[in-house]
Amino acid sequence: MKVIGINGSPRKQWNTATLLEKALEGAASRGARTEVVHLYDLEYQGCRSCFGCKAKGTKSYGKCAMTDGLTPVLDRVLQADALVLASPIYFWAITGEMKSFLERLMFPYYRYVKPEDPSQTLFPRAIRTGFIYTMGAAEERMREFGYDKAIELNQMFLGRVFGASEAMVSCDTCHVSDYSRIDEGRFDPAAKAAHKERQFPLDCRQAVAMGARMAGM
Repeated sequence: MKVIGINGSPRKQWNTATLLEKALEGAASRGARTEVVHLYDLEYQGCRSCFGCKAKGTKSYGKCAMTDGLTPVLDRVLQADALVLASPIYFWAITGEMKSFLERLMFPYYRYVKPEDPSQTLFPRAIRTGFIYTMGAAEERMREFGYDKAIELNQMFLGRVFGASEAMVSCDTCHVSDYSRIDEGRFDPAAKAAHKERQFPLDCRQAVAMGARMAGM
């Protein structure tokens, strides 16, 4: 059993990376081999709409035709048994690196067929996927801004391409360790710190449980 974690945050030791690491710990506790990929360490681009992956009868059919720093990661995902994605919400959406990764990951397998067609995907087998989201917004603001709808859309497409998929959200996280150093007047640093002390350990346990489920199929 191999579980790959994809970190879509530029930070390797903050909220998103911590929860992803906890998820991989949960997978390892079930005997899985784990690997983490930091997208910001790689040189790659998003989909170029070349449609090489859709060209029937070619070597690139069902495979991203681009070759760059993401290519070996996509090859390893093809051999994985489960995939855990993680991204902060930056400026109302997942990071650009994660969005580009999802384009390159899913579009080659996703088929332009009718919804009732049973062959929605070219991915060779069903694997579990999980997506961890972190955001500075509180849960009520998340719903006000419609982030929950974007999350549902991601889960729908992950499900169509790979099979079973789940998501978890860590809300009201601390953006920085010292708010006095940045230009902001919206947040209450003391309330943020108190919420993190109370809630983040619970989120970490939730991530561990997700990882264990990823490895438990």
